[in-house]
Amino acid sequence: MASKSAEKSGHTNALQGSTVVVRENVSPLTSSSDDVTMDEADRKLEAMGYTPVFKREFSTWSSFSFAMSISGVYGSLMSTWIYGLQAGGAAAIMWSWVIGGAGAWALALSLAELSSAYPSSGAMYFTLKFLAPEEQVPILCWISGYINLVGTVTGSAATEYASSQMLLAAVSITSNFSYMPTNNHVVACMAILTVIHASINTLPTLWLTRLTSGYVVFHISVLVGACVCLLVQTKEKHSIAYAFTDFQSSSGWNPPGFAFLFGCLAPAWIMTSADSTARIAEEAKDPARIVPKAIANATTFTYIIGFLFNLVLVICMGDPLELVQSPSGQPVAQLFFNAMGRTTAILFTLCGFAVMNLVAIPGIQAGSRTIFAFARDDLLPFSHHWRRVSKRSQTPIAAVWLYAALEIIVNLLGLMSDTAISAVFNVCTVALNISYLVPIVCKMLYGRFEKGPWNLGRWSSVMNVVAVGWNTLMAVIFFFPTRLPVAAENMNYAIVVFVKDGGKE
Repeated sequence: MASKSAEKSGHTNALQGSTVVVRENVSPLTSSSDDVTMDEADRKLEAMGYTPVFKREFSTWSSFSFAMSISGVYGSLMSTWIYGLQAGGAAAIMWSWVIGGAGAWALALSLAELSSAYPSSGAMYFTLKFLAPEEQVPILCWISGYINLVGTVTGSAATEYASSQMLLAAVSITSNFSYMPTNNHVVACMAILTVIHASINTLPTLWLTRLTSGYVVFHISVLVGACVCLLVQTKEKHSIAYAFTDFQSSSGWNPPGFAFLFGCLAPAWIMTSADSTARIAEEAKDPARIVPKAIANATTFTYIIGFLFNLVLVICMGDPLELVQSPSGQPVAQLFFNAMGRTTAILFTLCGFAVMNLVAIPGIQAGSRTIFAFARDDLLPFSHHWRRVSKRSQTPIAAVWLYAALEIIVNLLGLMSDTAISAVFNVCTVALNISYLVPIVCKMLYGRFEKGPWNLGRWSSVMNVVAVGWNTLMAVIFFFPTRLPVAAENMNYAIVVFVKDGGKE
């Protein structure tokens, strides 16, 4: 049972020490009504063991926009395009998105199904309370939960770092490349941006909802505008056949085609945070339907539009070697500069910066809800501080600032080298994938899952198998060095960051 002090503080612990409280009368949300009132959603949350503390402000549209903002395909592709480019050029970029994106899509749909059955801020680690045998729940929750926290923090940290890189790349282009961003400049800029984004997250949920609601329109406008301008102004274009067949291996791996797997980091990083929307379930009006629909629709849309954007970039990229060696450190920004000139390149690079800011803000919101959920279950030191909810904004302000501080600490790796900070991108994907696979495997093994209002029906098992198989492979691949022979400057330090961050937690 939950402690008396916990009850007085207005929350109920689902996890208490090493014991998990499982109420016999708890069942997944299987209401057959088309509309679930906010009171009913709160009652169902109480049935799962928690006292509602947030306002339910997220509608169908704002939840979809939130899910789209987490992926931020325009800005995120600008940040991660280098991985496919180095993995083998045009063909590696396209096929890694087609194949890797399909695996990430299957994973997202599997997570959407789970979020429909058990919607809470604890997201995937909380679902293990219902999916695993009672005696295994404590250890599985600890493993999945803490690995998820590592992935969430490193993912948000990578977003903040990428935002800083884009801003300074725009400054570099403005100076006609006389200014060269240094790692110190990027880290300093990152810290300032993180503080700004955290400050925004101390506002009431209604304001955060309004901010994300207009995101999709802005994002799609930028994407369409960039594609049209590139296609119109690029004088010498590659053919579509070139996009899918030109493979330039420089990785040293044998067989050379193996290297294309490293390019799969881009779709994995962009689409792998699908469960972030599940973490605002306690702030959504009808979470059992709205949240999974937002995850599924946003991920599907991201997969399709990401493919088209990649195709346009590859057709218009010119010499891939020149892009890899860009003095700005941002190949896509260099591509814009080569094709459209300085002014337009600055505009679209700044648009990428704006998009990444709109990724970072909801990223902190989702991450702080993870901190809150952990603290609510007494899984963190000083949990009574981190689970506090502000009476003014009705948001967990202490959790917001703790999460922002963790982002900055992780990004201090950027002071060491680009190789060190690139490990953060890998750790994000690996850690999140592992934490997601644990509940999916339990769902498949133990047969305890009871469908929510949104589910995959007969395709559930197929999607689960694809998600587990592909993302298990990727969890291994993303720890490999991307170039051979291995040296200090090209070593993949993701395993070091993963173990150190996991040990700190």
